[in-house]
Amino acid sequence: MDKFEKITGVAAPMPLINIDTDMIIPKLFLKTIKRSGLGVNLFDEMRYYPDGSERPDFVLNQPAYRGSEIIIAGDNFGCGSSREHAPWALADFGIKCVISTSFADIFFGNSFKNGLLPIVLPQAQVDILMKDAEKGANARMSVDLEAQEITTSDGEVIPFEVDAFKKHCLLEGLDDIGLTLKKKAGISAFEETSSQARPWV
Repeated sequence: MDKFEKITGVAAPMPLINIDTDMIIPKLFLKTIKRSGLGVNLFDEMRYYPDGSERPDFVLNQPAYRGSEIIIAGDNFGCGSSREHAPWALADFGIKCVISTSFADIFFGNSFKNGLLPIVLPQAQVDILMKDAEKGANARMSVDLEAQEITTSDGEVIPFEVDAFKKHCLLEGLDDIGLTLKKKAGISAFEETSSQARPWV
């Protein structure tokens, strides 16, 4: 997975609470086990009419927010079923960070494993970021994972907390497979020693 670096851009405001995983990526699109290709169906029922045409009122269909890498969301983002396809779809669309007052536990954990940074902040600070995001194309905020700071378009700095190990994995671009491969030399040495000691295995 790609290393998470400082991102700066227009954030998409999505104040709706309880955005569940079926809203993020409907069950219809869960037939694949690939992490790519799901972005086109992100928020499918909110983004498109039944005939497949775009709903112009949906935030990610609006010109100012089409390229957003940050979402400012309402409370309890990612609730519902525990599908890993939800962070896959967000990441494939280009979303790198979601900021909310709370996340469903499984979605929260899955996000880190797929290069997506979920940030939990108090409601008052989320409100500040939501208002900033609502300014549109002229309001660019930044998220600096190394410094653990969000900077609004007006220059206000909001610190955030993140687990040290999860932060390390994002900064280094390490998912579970990547973490295992960093131990490759030790694993190979163990296998060699084990095969010599137990050749019958």
